[in-house]
Amino acid sequence: MPKYIDIAVNLINSSLGKNTHDIIQRAVDKGVSPLIVIGSNLPESEHAITCSLANPQHLYCTAGTHPHHASEWNDSSTNTLRELARSPKVVAIGECGLDYNRDFSPRKKQREAFEAQLRLAVELQLPVLMHERDAHDDFLAIMTEYRSSLCAALLHCFTGNRKSMEAYLALDLYLGITGWVCDERRGLELAGLVSDIPDDRILIETDSPYLLPRSMRPKPKSSKNEPQYLPYIAQYIATLRGQDPAIFAAKTYQNSLDFFRL
Repeated sequence: MPKYIDIAVNLINSSLGKNTHDIIQRAVDKGVSPLIVIGSNLPESEHAITCSLANPQHLYCTAGTHPHHASEWNDSSTNTLRELARSPKVVAIGECGLDYNRDFSPRKKQREAFEAQLRLAVELQLPVLMHERDAHDDFLAIMTEYRSSLCAALLHCFTGNRKSMEAYLALDLYLGITGWVCDERRGLELAGLVSDIPDDRILIETDSPYLLPRSMRPKPKSSKNEPQYLPYIAQYIATLRGQDPAIFAAKTYQNSLDFFRL
């Protein structure tokens, strides 16, 4: 059975958190392990560490503050995040970045929190897992400033256009691809781009419980996405790339090991 690593699972404070054991076991049964649990703010990051320590074989996590929560970032946040990042279960700083689509936090505050977390990632020499939505110009400017000092950088759930893809690849970013690519309504542009992502810069993820692949048949009874569906996403992407699914699975698995230094 091919092996997979789901690089972005919203297991904490989501609909998945009520059945953590079952979610993990269903993933393991499909060859999906470990899972990278996302920390979207500092309390959630602490919870993600606790959950990962309780499931040492199958979970690692990130620690950080998502742009939606950037308003929560304050003078003590860097020190708090630094302490959280000392856990051996924390494999990246994030999810951090910019989101100008929903603007749940003021854009100036988003940029401040993003840059503070990039500086910490540089200090600790930890990879960074990032979010960008409708904020390409500011995101690119900030990344251009920091990229040379970062050990590794991943833009997860990439849904951009060719121009943004080429700009991010030029900065040597990894790109995470989700089941968005399986959506015949919204994912057509992305489906046309995934074949041009270099073999050593593509990662795969569910971003569960969001983005359930619309093309799955039979359609799951629940609308909640789960890590167990990652093999389907991988096979779908492999087909778009004209690659053998087993070879593609092995390559993305190794890419994940390399990025997170597992």
